[in-house]
Amino acid sequence: MLQGTSSSVGKTILTAALCRIFKQDGFSVAPFKSQNMTSNSFITKDGKEIAGSQAIQAEAAGIEVTVEMNPILLKPTSDRKSQVIINGVLTSNMPASLYQEKKTELKKVIKNAYDVLSSKFDLLVIEGAGSPAEINLSKNDIVNMGLANLVDAPVILIGDIDRGGIFASIYGTIMLLNEEERNRIKGFIINKFRGDLEILKPGIKMLEDLVNKPCLGVIPYFEINIEDEDSLVDPEAAGRRKDIKEKSSAEDYKKIKELEYDKLATTVRENIDIENIRRIMGINNGQ
Repeated sequence: MLQGTSSSVGKTILTAALCRIFKQDGFSVAPFKSQNMTSNSFITKDGKEIAGSQAIQAEAAGIEVTVEMNPILLKPTSDRKSQVIINGVLTSNMPASLYQEKKTELKKVIKNAYDVLSSKFDLLVIEGAGSPAEINLSKNDIVNMGLANLVDAPVILIGDIDRGGIFASIYGTIMLLNEEERNRIKGFIINKFRGDLEILKPGIKMLEDLVNKPCLGVIPYFEINIEDEDSLVDPEAAGRRKDIKEKSSAEDYKKIKELEYDKLATTVRENIDIENIRRIMGINNGQ
């Protein structure tokens, strides 16, 4: 499971990257996100509505999109209300306060979807939402550590160095968790790095000693022509992706996306400790 120090640290794209990497390595792999809040949705072949990011991740994995990949979709209708779409079907439009009370009832929905996927695929790459250190929401969490506990998933924490404060954000996130949750985190990845890695290395070593977790990679900042649902995404990059899509035929655009997924996988693979991540996932000798 990939969790982040905040929103927009790159969880969605890194989940897609791992899906592509494991597909390339011969595994059947699927993405999973228990709850996603976005207005960017995707309609499956059987008419169910899920988040567009899980559709992108499924495409990277080379599989058909199914509703189990995102059993709960929240589509904001105001600052305090969202449409609640469960298993691809709109069920209500409710305020955040009421939804918080309903969360415990949704654990069965989430677990059922997870079980369906896990029975069909060798591997699942799970994406969290926001940050696991939202301590006001942790009691009824169903998308970060609450989900990791529910399905017994090891966690890799993602931090975005381009936003600044990377050491504080990783350290602070881990220290705000309880002991059981901290033990679930098996390492961290620094994303969107620009500059001289040698200058960064002493800080990484100090952080590793402080949190007693290994750095599993430093991924450079690079542009990828894959849709990103996050509201904080670079609007200029989004505009360029839209322009490419509008100027390409459907067939050509599909080929472009396949090349982009391969580019993404190559860049990420070259900058993470994939063997250690395989061990964390329990994958040994290709099994």
